[in-house]
Amino acid sequence: MAGTPIVEIRHLFKSYQRGGQVVPVLHDLSFDIAEGEYLALMGPSGSGKSTLLNLIAGIDKPDSGELRISGEDISRLSESGLADWRAANIGFIFQFYNLMPVLTAFENVELPLLLTGLGRRDRRERVELALEMVSLTDRSAHYPSELSGGQQQRVAIARAIITDPLLIVADEPTGDLDRVSAGDILGMLERLNRELGKTIVMVTHDQRAAERARIVKHLDKGELVDGESLLKTQ
Repeated sequence: MAGTPIVEIRHLFKSYQRGGQVVPVLHDLSFDIAEGEYLALMGPSGSGKSTLLNLIAGIDKPDSGELRISGEDISRLSESGLADWRAANIGFIFQFYNLMPVLTAFENVELPLLLTGLGRRDRRERVELALEMVSLTDRSAHYPSELSGGQQQRVAIARAIITDPLLIVADEPTGDLDRVSAGDILGMLERLNRELGKTIVMVTHDQRAAERARIVKHLDKGELVDGESLLKTQ
């Protein structure tokens, strides 16, 4: 069940330099994301949805405005402070998985834990539990090249949840998958939200994927198209 805001966005602006021109991307965005929510961001190419996701994830910083997550204005953090905050609070799921090809599934999931003070035994227990949650225990010793696209994305989901992050951000998580594998991945995201109460923000161009979320927001030319979120039934 959604609760108090975990993400508070106020008058957010973002632009990029392209040659000698300033290209505006996000224009005066203000909205909240409740704790425990599952939000899908939709919009045409160039609408600013991936830029917004990167700002929420602490990958990039806005030009101006406030971006508070769990009460902290991350737009005011230094680059090193933002990197530390990101490692502790954000779980990433990417379209093309971003797995290390020279590491096994187990080792890929374990990577974020190497930045913590956990000992080897505790890391192993956490990784085994995460792989069990995504039904990949029997593939833990396999390398990404030995896994299907759907299995690689499940490894990426296990890696995203291994540190018990505040937010899970997913950028086109089913964009490189067939319909059956995409359905499996979306089902896992639903369970993370419904059963574990994880707050999920997902960028997608796929209406079928967006329909799995509880709220959909549409961006166009850096602005919210409608003032109200579209509630989806589960």
